[in-house]
Amino acid sequence: MTRREFLRLLLYGGGALALSGCARRLERIVKEPTSAPTKSARNWKPAYVILEEQGKFKEKVEQAYSIFERCRLCPRRCGVNRLAGKKGYCRVPGKTAVVYSYHPHFGEELPLVGQFGSGTIFFSHCNLRCVFCQNWPIAHEGLGKEVTDEEIAEMMLHLQHIGCRNINLVTPTHVMPNIVRATRIAMQEGLRIPLVYNTSGYDGLEAVKLLDGVVDIYLPDMKFMDGEQSYRYTGGARDYPEVAKKAIKEMYRQVGNLITDGNGNALRGLMIRHLVMPNRIAGTKEFVQWVAKELSTDTYVNVMAQYRVEHRAFEYPLIARAITVEEFLEAFRWAEEAGLRNLDERSRAIYSMYRVRS
Repeated sequence: MTRREFLRLLLYGGGALALSGCARRLERIVKEPTSAPTKSARNWKPAYVILEEQGKFKEKVEQAYSIFERCRLCPRRCGVNRLAGKKGYCRVPGKTAVVYSYHPHFGEELPLVGQFGSGTIFFSHCNLRCVFCQNWPIAHEGLGKEVTDEEIAEMMLHLQHIGCRNINLVTPTHVMPNIVRATRIAMQEGLRIPLVYNTSGYDGLEAVKLLDGVVDIYLPDMKFMDGEQSYRYTGGARDYPEVAKKAIKEMYRQVGNLITDGNGNALRGLMIRHLVMPNRIAGTKEFVQWVAKELSTDTYVNVMAQYRVEHRAFEYPLIARAITVEEFLEAFRWAEEAGLRNLDERSRAIYSMYRVRS
């Protein structure tokens, strides 16, 4: 593993790892994933290119934009006419999106990073607004610049030009139609890398179904398995667990398990993130059991250790502290006991390191 990859690992796992005295052991544990490309990988091309070849992409754009007229992109179902400039819960009109930044990101899951990073576009505002949000200036306050669909397409093409392995759309739910149109514009100018839909999981089923044939890689969170916990910590979204389960099952139906090329770069598939939280409030045991039963034990799952007290989390006693080593070890052990076979490598490395220490 190169020095650069090791530093990425430390940044991804959290600063506490650098202070743990176990960095050298961790470096020995983690290796860049490599595998022989499958037949599907050898014949791979972006889903959106296939959609265009089938003559169906333009229709997708029109269908997506029609949702803006009475917005129901997410389960909030505000019903406002965003094409007329009205704003709902997300506070974004329909004719433009707001982007905070776009750049290569080296802290994502290894199959997304490659040598030159994941081409990340951070969209501002959010339809969920967790009280522990680590990007709250972007998601809650909406810092960023209004951009047209054409400008988003230019960002995509720039990220491809500098070598990024994919286009990673962070918090895309409320601007999905803008993204779909921008992708088609960029594709017509030569975009040919995977499209990653990096979402909180609070997505309307209608919108996810419309993305069939556009998105290559789904990267949803599964934050909570209990409605009362999600109500308390996600802006009143008591329905989050059931909504996210339906959305993720549809995502899995569309793209299946993760497919990579011979260098371990993700091409297509579902990758689920689950943040371990203090006092078991995220329902990790229930989550891993649900994945094993309802999806597949080969589903790519990232059991994440990097919860930290951000935004308003200090106001809520049960989440006003970092997780303990014991809580993370317990969570990862549950994932193994559930039979999950495709667990994130860097999270596994953190687990292995702390298990040795304990």
